[in-house]
Parts: sequence; structure tokens; C-alpha cells
Amino acid sequence: MQETVRALSAVFLSFLLLLLANGILTIAAADLYIPNSVLFGYFFCASFVICGYRIMVKTLYQDDDLNVNAANVIIYGAEPKGSLMQKTIVGISDRQFRVVAFIDENEMLTGKTIDGIRIYTPEQLPELLKPLRVKYLFFSKPDITAQTKNSIAEVCLAANVKLMNIPAVDRWVDGHLSFNQISDVQIEELLGRPAIELSNDNVFRFMSDKTVLITGAAGSIGSELARQVAAMRPASLILCDQVETGLHDLDYELQEKYNLGSSLVCFLGDVKDSPAMDQLFSTHRPEIVFHAAAYKHVPVMESHPSEAIRNNVLGTKVLADLSEFYGVEKFLFISTDKAINPTNIMGASKRIAEMYCHSLHHTGKDFQLIDPLVYRIDSMLGKTKFITTRFGNVLASNGSVIPRFKDQITKGGPVTVTHPDIIRYFMTIPEACSLVLEAMTMGNGGEIFLFDMGEPVKILSLAQKMIKLAGYEPDKQIKIEFTGLRPGEKLYEELLNDQEEVIPTHHKKILKAKVQKNNDSVMDEITKLIDLANECRDEEVVKQMKFIVPEYISNNSVYQLYDTKALPQVTVAKSV
Repeated sequence: MQETVRALSAVFLSFLLLLLANGILTIAAADLYIPNSVLFGYFFCASFVICGYRIMVKTLYQDDDLNVNAANVIIYGAEPKGSLMQKTIVGISDRQFRVVAFIDENEMLTGKTIDGIRIYTPEQLPELLKPLRVKYLFFSKPDITAQTKNSIAEVCLAANVKLMNIPAVDRWVDGHLSFNQISDVQIEELLGRPAIELSNDNVFRFMSDKTVLITGAAGSIGSELARQVAAMRPASLILCDQVETGLHDLDYELQEKYNLGSSLVCFLGDVKDSPAMDQLFSTHRPEIVFHAAAYKHVPVMESHPSEAIRNNVLGTKVLADLSEFYGVEKFLFISTDKAINPTNIMGASKRIAEMYCHSLHHTGKDFQLIDPLVYRIDSMLGKTKFITTRFGNVLASNGSVIPRFKDQITKGGPVTVTHPDIIRYFMTIPEACSLVLEAMTMGNGGEIFLFDMGEPVKILSLAQKMIKLAGYEPDKQIKIEFTGLRPGEKLYEELLNDQEEVIPTHHKKILKAKVQKNNDSVMDEITKLIDLANECRDEEVVKQMKFIVPEYISNNSVYQLYDTKALPQVTVAKSV
């Protein structure tokens, strides 16, 4: 367009000058003048010849300069700047890419062309890949849904077409796209589902004037929860964790982004350290508690049952008791789907922590808060609303399967999968935290909230897809090895046990489990369990866990020896 404007401007200027000269000659009654019809003919002919010549030269130059080995590319998203996108991709790649087609779901564009490149519908994609010898597909539409992206990816990966993302035009640096800004499509983009729709106004109103405590704040769930809560400008936000570096980094991030000042408090401490937690509660008086601190790795906890109980059960008990004592309004415990019909120490410990919170919500008896002090809190009992949420696996969390697969692929393999039939439910970290906030707002105490996790994901298929996304062929360039189920691991997870019923809520993606009331003696049994854990009596700890949670049946574990329908109670030496 710039070449055309310059050429037409030059021709038009000469045309005006000739018209002016012709007018002067006509007024002077001179015999020498050019007929106006000739001038107009000159204008159109000169415009056509000059512009056509320049276009021809540029076209021939571009065709000669094309790399014969350039990879054929399809761009998903033809509007509004498809032509700009096409030229930019060819330019920044030093002509290593050649755009051969556009894909767009807008039916009004189907069959049209951009710079001679045809626009097709997504349904036509499978029949284009082989004839056009496509090597890459670039996603240029930022608002494409995960479902659509996943369906496109299935077609492309089956044909060994690599998927890439192009950032939105408004994210280009100074209006120019850098080759470094083109990134690989990540597996999280394909596993994600439509974002959960929350009552954001209700959540904001509920959280904005509260003093909020988040334990495990340096972890994957805790840190994202802190980000979402910080955006709501609570009266005070207290972040508790025993990981110094992670807590420091989160503090720096939130202060830089939200400038919370003194309303953001970082507390370095261990949730099972009663005096430290008592200091936290007595000093800051939280009104809302999100308890995300926990040990979560199944194989590690299978080797350390006492520590699993101390952190996951005792830590929950300490925080729940303090919340009751100091009159916390709501206490939300983040559990896991591994707590249902548990087959490992970790899942069983989280189930016992669930049972303690549920019992504490309904009990009215006194209990020991911090040894050796005993607080009578009859006036406080029943005022704290204890709520539980159960999650599946969260994408890209610390130590989860996806970061491990990425690391193994980067190193050239092999990618290790425990079992060819193992499946898991996945959700994104923002989804999980949104559920937590919604559950905190809607919960009245005593509930266990579940999330509609969608379809389960086969881990073997996940590994194969990640290898293809990285541009390799599974079992050829990157090997997949099966290592066998780890101690305590099972093939699939559940969200309900046989004694629980599902009750719908006002949100179609959030369900509530109707849980049977625990045995009246469960709190005493949990106290015995904690005493055993404090004495590091691992075998007795496991026996007591199986007594408290009869559905806890070990799988692929040394503790299968203790799986009986009825286990004798264990005599415990009283802690001092």
C-alpha cells in the first residue's frame, strides 16, 4: 500500500502540473497545448504501468527469495489482521515458514482469501494437512476455547503437525512480533476446561473487609489463593508457611503487584507448632482461615506415616482448635480425592483430618488446645463454620506429573509412567482456588464441596500428547517406560465413598457431599493417633489409622498386613 500511494502520488502530481500548464497555454491562446483527454489517458496508463511494474518486481523478488525448504504453516485465526500476521511470520522466520492456509470458524470468511491464501473452516482441517504438507499450525486467536484448541490439537498431533502460539497483536513489542514470542502450545492449554463462573461480587463483598489467613501459602494452591485474595483487598492478609524462600518470593510479588503495605503479613512457622500458631492467632486474630498446608506426595508419606499424621492431622487439629478458640468465622480445609476410599498413608491422613473438622463442627465438648494449658471454650463452640473442599490433581503444581514429564522430555527421555491404565482427574490451579473462594462464601459449616472434574485423563495418553507437543514421536524419538505402581498408589481416584450422597448446589459445577456423622469417639481416637505419631510408632500409627478409617485398604504397600475388618484399639502412652 505504501508503494502504491507513493507511485500514485507522483503520477497525480505530474498530472496536476500538466493540467495547470495546459490551462495556462489555453488562456494564452497558444497553439501548443495537450488535449485533456490525452492527459487523463496518461494518468490512468501511467498509474497502471508504474504500480504494476513495482508489484511485479516485488512479487518476482519474493518468489525468488523464498526458501525451497520452508515449512508450510496454517494460521488459526484469519481476522482481523490475517495479512499482517502472514507477512510477519514469513519475515521474522527469515522465510523459513510459508503460510499455505488460514482456518477460522467465522462462516462469513469461508472461501475468501487473504493475499491469495484461502480461508477454511475447522472441519476442513483434517483434509488439508496431508495435501498441503503442513508442518506447523499457529494459533493467533487469543480467545479460542480449550475445548476447540484440544480438538484442533488432536487432529494436528495425529498428523505430526507441531502446534505454536502467537501472542495477540497488542502484546507485540512496539508493534513488532519477535520470533521469541512464538511459543509452543503447552499441555495445560489442552487439559483446561471452560473457566468456572463464580459469584465474584459475592466473593469480593465477603472477603474485602476480612482478616484472612492462608497456611501453606508458598505452595501451588496457597500462592494462587493468596494472589486471588490479595486482588480483593482484604483488611489484612496473613501468609503462613515454613518455606522461607517461597514465602519471601510471594511477599515480594504481592507487594509489587498490589502494594498492600502493612496489610500483608508473612509468618514463618510450622502449622503443627502449637505455641507459634497460638502467637499468630492471638496477634493477628484472623476471621477467615484457608488451610492449604499439607504433605501430599504419596510415596514419601508411605515411608513416613508418623510425620504424615503430625503434619496433616496434628497441623489441622492445631489450626482448627485455635480457630474455634479465637472465634474464627469460617475455616476451610483443602482436602484431596485421595481421601476417598484411601489406599495410602497420605490419603488416609487427609480423610482423618476431614473427620476431625467435621466432628469439631458438630461437637460441644471441651478439648485440650495447647499442652499443658487447657482452655474451656463452651461459649465459642459452634461459632466457627468448618468447610472442606476435595480436589483432584492440579496442573503444573510442584512435584506433579506434568512438570516431571516436561523435564524428562527435555532430557531426551525416557518418560516414566507407573501403569498403562492409570487415570487421574485434572484441574487448573486458578480453577481450584476459585472453587475454594466460592466454597468459603457459600458454606454454612459441616459441608464437603466437590468440583465437577470433567472427564478423567489417561496418564499414558497425557505422556504421548506431551511428547508430540514437543515435536517428537513417542516410543521412537522419546521412549515411554512403565515403572509399576508406587507404594500406596491406585489406578483411579474417586470423589465419594459408598456412604456419601451428592447434593446439587446453586452452581452446576459445584456439588456437596452429604456425609454421615462420625462416631462420637472419633476425636478421642484421633488424639490417640496423634500421640502415637509423636512417639514415632509407625506400625501402631497405621493400625490406628485403619481403625479410624475402616475403608482405608492399603495398595501395593507393606501395610497391607494390617488390613482387617476389625482392628484392636492401641494402648498409647499419654504425651507430656
